Amino acid sequence: MTIWIINGPNLNLLGVREPGIYGDKGFDAYLSELRKAYPDVNIEYYQSNVEGELINKLHEIGFTADGVVLNAGAYTHTSVAIADAISAINTPVVEVHISNTAKREEFRHRSYLTAVCQGVVMGFGLKSYELALNSFIL
Repeated sequence: MTIWIINGPNLNLLGVREPGIYGDKGFDAYLSELRKAYPDVNIEYYQSNVEGELINKLHEIGFTADGVVLNAGAYTHTSVAIADAISAINTPVVEVHISNTAKREEFRHRSYLTAVCQGVVMGFGLKSYELALNSFIL
């Protein structure tokens, strides 16, 4: 089973960016722990700050992967193009957010992705990724 984790803009700064919201652990360290906890799952990872690159990656893997865990960052609230890319592929996608976006600024309350995703996990810190991963394997 191959599950992709795709992170969008500014998530390369996890561990140093607003630790009060996003925590103080970098994603590479978390990913290592996740892979160790799920040795029977091939967990692939991709991060980009560029909208088109995220779309290209979804197109590339969206007909062969078993699932995608997607944290599109701020593009969640702005990108019809990423929503269209999710709609165009066969692989199920779970939308993930580290923080509870419903408790944050008003502009973060609207997601263009939710309607085209299998589900949404938010507000559990980095654990949100594991919860989304489990939706594919349990």
